[in-house]
Amino acid sequence: MGCYIARMLHDQRERRGFGRLRQLPSKRWQAAYTGPDIQVHRAPSTFMTKDDAVAWLAAERKLIDLDAWTPPGERRAVRRAVGQTFEEFADQWLVSRKTANGDPLKARTVSDYRRYLDRHILPTLGSLPLRQLSPARVQAWYDDLDAKTPTQRAHVYQLLRAITTTATSKKLIPVNPCKIQGAGRAQRVKRITPATPAELAAITANMPQRLQLAVLLGGWCALRYGEIAELRRRDVDLKRGTITVARGVTWPSVRDPETGRLVSKAVVGTPKSEAGLREVHIPPHILPAVKAHLAEHTDRGRDAMLFASSTGHHIHPRAFGWQYHQARVKAGRPDLRFHDLRHTGAVLAAQTGATLAELMGRLGHSTPGAAMRYQHAAADRDKAIAQALSRLAEG
Repeated sequence: MGCYIARMLHDQRERRGFGRLRQLPSKRWQAAYTGPDIQVHRAPSTFMTKDDAVAWLAAERKLIDLDAWTPPGERRAVRRAVGQTFEEFADQWLVSRKTANGDPLKARTVSDYRRYLDRHILPTLGSLPLRQLSPARVQAWYDDLDAKTPTQRAHVYQLLRAITTTATSKKLIPVNPCKIQGAGRAQRVKRITPATPAELAAITANMPQRLQLAVLLGGWCALRYGEIAELRRRDVDLKRGTITVARGVTWPSVRDPETGRLVSKAVVGTPKSEAGLREVHIPPHILPAVKAHLAEHTDRGRDAMLFASSTGHHIHPRAFGWQYHQARVKAGRPDLRFHDLRHTGAVLAAQTGATLAELMGRLGHSTPGAAMRYQHAAADRDKAIAQALSRLAEG
């Protein structure tokens, strides 16, 4: 009986010098082998005859001998990708993309990526077969991007490079075609002139009373608009004189399922990085304005928004921007965007002698590069400060 069972096992599975064969109850044959990566690789399908299975193993062994072997699964993916267009792969990439921590992308990031793809990448490269994406084609596409918007141009290129990097890692394309030196970096075209304390006061005075504190927090605490718009009563500690930045609101474009049109929808989420979660001390000279705002313009309850629209919702940046635009014009600073108030606050903090680490903590930066810009800006002001000191001395 034992000899009979052994003979049956030998008939069903045959070991060879390279690989192994196995006959299934259906009489078809399976083939498998251990590759150079010490992983077991199986044939993508079973074979009608033993000779066909042996031939597949021989072909795999030849690839190994010629040092031309790659895992069979990767070869199948490459063959499938031959007819895949860049648009098809980019859409798959956007759906499956994760952050470095493995979390899904934030809604605002997905919205920005979708806009970059639809407006700047897919019209030129979308219909191109993925494997035909070459450095020359990428260069020609990049040259056609609007050079007058360098920041957007850099972001669009960064997105294309991220997508092609994934395609390269999956061996769907042999090499990454994005090889343009410096294309992912943008030099600031507009030089921002920080507001003076007097200009900040003038802009604030020209805003509606219920929005005046937003300008003060943007200028003196260097908060982003999305952070300001989501502030709640519970985020303000008057005893300690601090504001806790734990959330932000964005308005990504989403497609309305009924009309098919893109609409902006407020989405509350955490800051982009852990550094964005921070506690910001309020300069003492604006604490009275904070107390007055809480008393006069903020509803009761810990979750009450500091800056709510007439309907009780977040104030959209366009609605706020209309009010702010009029105020900055009346104050003689029509060039000063609201986001430039954050730049102003950062430069003012740097002028106090704040260290790089202190600036990073106050601004919520995870890398020193941005904070260093404000230190440099403060250094540029040193001559003007010296001259102002002399004017004080002269009388």
